[in-house]
Amino acid sequence: MAAEKLRLRACGSSIGTVSDPVVPARPDGFRGPLRRLVAPVATLAALTAAFAGVGAVDPNEPGHYPVCPLLHLTGIYCPACGGLRSAHAVAHGDLAAALGDNALAVAGYAAFALFWPVWFTRAARGRRTAGPRPRPGHWWALGGLLLAFTAVRNLPFGAGLHP
Repeated sequence: MAAEKLRLRACGSSIGTVSDPVVPARPDGFRGPLRRLVAPVATLAALTAAFAGVGAVDPNEPGHYPVCPLLHLTGIYCPACGGLRSAHAVAHGDLAAALGDNALAVAGYAAFALFWPVWFTRAARGRRTAGPRPRPGHWWALGGLLLAFTAVRNLPFGAGLHP
C-alpha cells in the first residue's frame, strides 16, 4: 500500500488510494475569531443568567429553593451552605452580607471575575486559553481547603462563618 502511494507521488499524480482518510471540508468561518469566543461568552452568559435568577428570587425566604440535605439531616453546614444567599447579596451589591453568608463562595466569584477577562482576551487574540492542568496535589489542596472551611464553620469559634 505504501509502495503504491510512493509510485503515484513519483508520477506526479495527486490521486490518493482508497485507504486515504476522508477529511470533511470545513467552511472558512468555522475556525474564525467568533468561534474562539463561544466558550468564554457562553460561560459568562450562563453565570449572568444564574445570578439574575438568584437575584430575582430571594433565597432568604423559605420555599423558593430546596434546603441543603446535609444541614437538614445532620445540622452541619456544608461548604456550599449560604452560597445562594451569597449570590443573591452579590447580585444586589451587598458585599458584606455576601461575605457573611459564604466567604468561600465570594472568593470563587472574585476568582472568576479576575480570570474571565484573561480567558476572553486570550481567546480573542487566538492564543491558547487552557492553562496548565491541575495536578493531583492541587485537587488534594482544594479538598483540604473545603474540608477545613467546613470544619471551622461548624466549630464554636467559627460562628462568624455560619450562613
